[in-house]
Amino acid sequence: MLALSLIIALAYSGLAWHFWRTRWRALAPAQPRLEQITLTTTLLAHGALLFYSFVSSPIFGFSAGSALSLTLWLSVAIFWAGGFYYRLDGIQPLLLPAAAFATLCGALIPAMRGFQGADLPAFRAHIMAAMLAYSLLTIAAMIAVLMSVADKRLHEHTPHSLLTNLPPLLGLESLLFKVLGAGFLLLTITLGSGILFSEEIFHKPFQINHKTMFTLIAWFVFAALLTGRRLMGWRGRTAVRWTLSGFSLLLLAYLGSKFVLEVLLQRQ
Repeated sequence: MLALSLIIALAYSGLAWHFWRTRWRALAPAQPRLEQITLTTTLLAHGALLFYSFVSSPIFGFSAGSALSLTLWLSVAIFWAGGFYYRLDGIQPLLLPAAAFATLCGALIPAMRGFQGADLPAFRAHIMAAMLAYSLLTIAAMIAVLMSVADKRLHEHTPHSLLTNLPPLLGLESLLFKVLGAGFLLLTITLGSGILFSEEIFHKPFQINHKTMFTLIAWFVFAALLTGRRLMGWRGRTAVRWTLSGFSLLLLAYLGSKFVLEVLLQRQ
C-alpha cells in the first residue's frame, strides 16, 4: 500500500501548491469546482486506505504513523464539510502538506502490537473521541496561525493577497473559538473516559505518566483560554498564543511520546 500512500501524498501536496498559488499569492485564478472534485477524491482515497489498513491488519493498533494519518484525515474531512458552511480559504496550504506527511507516516510506521479488548464499545468510544478532539484542535491551531499572519500584515500596513482571500479577522476569531469549544468538549470526554474506565479500556488502573501529564496540562490551557474568553474577553494575539501552546502540549503528549517509544526505542 506504499504506492497508494505515495499517490495520495502527492495529490495532497499538489493541492497545497495550487491553493498556495491561488489563495496566498494570487498567481493564478481559483477553480472551485475542480478543487472540490480533486479534494473529495483524495479524501475518499485516503479514507479507503485507512479502512483497508485497519481491516486487513492482523492486529488492531495505533502506531504513531497510523494515529497521525487518521487524525489528519479527520482534520481534512472536517475542513471539507465545514467549507459548505464557513469561508475557510487560506487553511489549505497549511493543512494539506500536513495530511501528505501523515499519509506517508501511516504507511512507513506500522503498529507493532495490538490492543487487548479493542472490540469493546468503551475502547472504541474513547479512541473516536480522542481522534476527533485532536483533529478539531489541529484545525484550531491552523486557524490561529492564519490569524497571526493576518494580524501581522494588518499592523504592517502592507498589501498581501492572503488578506483578500481570508475571512475577516473577527470572523476567523469567532470560528477559532467555535472549533476550540467542540475540541475541548471531546478532549474532556477523552480524559474522562480514560480516567473512569481505565480498567476496562486499558486493562490496568489509571496512572499518571508523561502522556497523561501533558494531556492534562493541555486541557487546563484550553480551559483557561475558554474561561478567559468568556469572563475577560480574551482575543487576538492572546488567543493565538494560548491555542498554539495547548496544541503543542497535545503533540508532546500523544504523538511525541509514541514517536519516541516506537521509532527511537522500537517498543510500545
